[in-house]
Amino acid sequence: MSYKLYGRDGWGSAIVEAQLTWYGLPFSIEPVGDLIRSPDARAKLEKVNPLAQVPTLVMPDGSVMSESAAITLLLADVTGKDSLVPPAQAAERGKFLRWLVFIVANIYPTFTYADDPARFISVDAARDPFRAATDAYAQRLWRQVDSHAGSPWFLGERFSALDIYVDIMTRWRPKRGWFESEAPRLFAIARRADQVAELRPVWARNFPT
Repeated sequence: MSYKLYGRDGWGSAIVEAQLTWYGLPFSIEPVGDLIRSPDARAKLEKVNPLAQVPTLVMPDGSVMSESAAITLLLADVTGKDSLVPPAQAAERGKFLRWLVFIVANIYPTFTYADDPARFISVDAARDPFRAATDAYAQRLWRQVDSHAGSPWFLGERFSALDIYVDIMTRWRPKRGWFESEAPRLFAIARRADQVAELRPVWARNFPT
């Protein structure tokens, strides 16, 4: 039985694609159009996930999972492996859970808001300031995350799903150049994660340039 991942290259679905690849789980990718600019793409995905968001993952039994953090924890349970999620008794479990939820609950929504301000603000003149304020807020949040990042990986010696998030999300606004100067610990983790052999095909497919 195979998983079906609804995704778009370079978007948040890459976080789950990387984990499926890491665990060696069989999966296919159902390409999704531009959910910001294409009403048809949104309508198609809404049939599976009413929020029309990626990642959306159809499990082998046909059930649907959304929310990347929930998928991250579920895949660890399904595989019985702790290579991406520290087990309950691990000292770093608390730190992992704190920053996993922090990233998805606080930083990830800044892209939802700023990528398409028209969904939330009807006055054209207000959209640019809203986008600028949202991006500035995201940068403050990233600095907070950076101050708690370990080395060589976010949790220290243990590689985890957090490093996958960091690799992918540092490729988005404000992009790697900003992280290099303003969040150097996260930048170092991202560059190191770029070289993880098991995940390089995922990076190459999602971020070909």
